[in-house]
Amino acid sequence: MIALADCNNFYASCERVFNPGLKHKPIVVLSNNDGCIIARSNEAKDLGIKMGEPVFKVRNIINNNNVYVFSTNFALYGDMSSRVMSLLSDMSPEIEIYSIDEAFMNFTGVKNTVQLASKMKSIITKSTGIPISIGIAETKTLAKVANYFAKKQTGNGVYEFTDQVQIENALKELPVSKLWGVGSRHLRMLNSYGVNTAYDFVQLNEEWVLEKMTIMGLRMQRELKGNSCFGIDSYPSRKKNIRTSRSFAVKVNSLQPIHESIVAHAAKCAEKLRMENSCAQYVSVILKTNPFSKSQDYYYGYKSINLDTPTNDSIEIVNAAKILLGSIYKEGLIYTKSGVIVGDTVPADQVQLSLFYSEQDREKRKNLYRSVDFINQSMGRDKIQLLGQGIARKWKLKQENLSPCYTTRWADLLRVHC
Repeated sequence: MIALADCNNFYASCERVFNPGLKHKPIVVLSNNDGCIIARSNEAKDLGIKMGEPVFKVRNIINNNNVYVFSTNFALYGDMSSRVMSLLSDMSPEIEIYSIDEAFMNFTGVKNTVQLASKMKSIITKSTGIPISIGIAETKTLAKVANYFAKKQTGNGVYEFTDQVQIENALKELPVSKLWGVGSRHLRMLNSYGVNTAYDFVQLNEEWVLEKMTIMGLRMQRELKGNSCFGIDSYPSRKKNIRTSRSFAVKVNSLQPIHESIVAHAAKCAEKLRMENSCAQYVSVILKTNPFSKSQDYYYGYKSINLDTPTNDSIEIVNAAKILLGSIYKEGLIYTKSGVIVGDTVPADQVQLSLFYSEQDREKRKNLYRSVDFINQSMGRDKIQLLGQGIARKWKLKQENLSPCYTTRWADLLRVHC
């Protein structure tokens, strides 16, 4: 048996943990640059606020219903996620962390699955304040479906499929749009053929599903029939590419702020590589204007460079990115977004050094970045940074409604008055 633990309205729940006055209040969390809504509490959903909606389109709903608005606080959300996943790992023999708020667990051999799931839910809510739902079934896809019904329940938030009749009834009730892996393109196609529920999808001919939705669609269909196609992956594969990009908070038409943003993005990519113990073999830089602008033609600048030696060294990656920026930057344009990609990653301990890079130099740099990363992770982001990242950073993304980093920054610790 496989169980899926999914934190309920995770970002909104994280905000509520440290501000109990938000309980039962409508909450929305905004994307980078405070542009679109990426998370909603149930109360906000009930007001008709949709996922991905630009915030300006629902400003009246927000103002008229006293909706609490927050900028994304990834430091807080990431730390709370780590706490939840750590507790799940302690209670499960095998776990696959699927996303920041979801984890699959292997319940094979567990005698009382509902009892264990209920215990997990109770401990996590008590220890972290984060509410979770757990779905249990024979396959990952069915566990996803079970989790959907666990969230709908008003009981203990645990739902297990125990027989075929129960599964069929659930699939007949579940909209096909709620199936794992069914995006907007596949949804339109399925609806055009009269497929509206998960049960309709299961009845389709397998060859047709393979042709229209590739092997992944076929595997999903087979999983809904109880045939396991996706196992628990306890050791996630290494990321092949890492990307850091942001829209500018203001319109940018000069090189200096773009240069600062590219240096900052490249340094962040290098930090992510070190966290994964990986090195990249190439660096790419992206620079773009507004595709909907009526005052200038759309420009998308993109260029890559292969590195002589795979690296996760911030200075080396930044230097490569700066060279690329110089080749794609065009004067006179108003830019809206920049980004850096590092890719073709390899394990750091498998990198062969070039003749011009000694083992002694490598160890010095490793020790330097180990110290820098530790300070930045324990004392706050960018406490130590490259000068090229800039000081004022007027280009940096807008976060006008950012909550404190209660669990990762000493200055933001909650104060209790007795």
